[in-house]
Amino acid sequence: MSRAIAPTRTVRGRLRARLVAMLSASVIQDAQVLWDFHQMPDEGRSTDIGIGLGGHDIGVAEHAADLFREGRFPLLVFTGANAPTTVERFPRGEAVQFAERAQELGVPRQVIIVEPTATNTSENFTFTRDLLAAQDVKASSATIVSRPYQQRRAWATARKVWPDLDLVCSARWLELEEYIESIADPDRVLNMLVGDTQRLWAYAEAGFAVPVHVPATVRAAYDRLVEAGFTRRLVAS
Repeated sequence: MSRAIAPTRTVRGRLRARLVAMLSASVIQDAQVLWDFHQMPDEGRSTDIGIGLGGHDIGVAEHAADLFREGRFPLLVFTGANAPTTVERFPRGEAVQFAERAQELGVPRQVIIVEPTATNTSENFTFTRDLLAAQDVKASSATIVSRPYQQRRAWATARKVWPDLDLVCSARWLELEEYIESIADPDRVLNMLVGDTQRLWAYAEAGFAVPVHVPATVRAAYDRLVEAGFTRRLVAS
């Protein structure tokens, strides 16, 4: 399993202290509840393909490159156009620039497929499936590489739109404080974390994903973060 080197207790303490200086302890505690819930264990087994989901976090491309070098899959698809939150960061498109980053880290261009048009997670999987079929690439299993807090939603979406695909989920293994430090934008991370949590039930109700059980403790932490104002990434019910 590809994991970041665990920081020392002192480093973790410093990261948390910096975070506390920006956010209240109760907000951090509730965010931690959501963060822990979204993590899914990487089974560490090989699959036919890797699917790197676009977004604001270039770490997805870096983690996908790590997994490729470990021999987890022989073919890597990056999928994603742009969202309002990513167009400045990745002006040539998420999938395009993720693929470029993977190549910089040693993934051969000939094993990368770029799907540059998807604008949401359902399209990520639908368009990837259709593109692979058009290229006569057969895949019965895939490793979904995503942001750490996107794992459950990505899994639920793939189960809905590509139900016969055997799935493994993988993301950079980081503590919440480390992840916020790596993105350097606590407000963005917390709004995205709250938004992805809401999408679990909102998208299932809309038919875009299979239902996921959300424990009462997670729902309560979500409600408190909404009350605290982390609402920028919520979708209309």
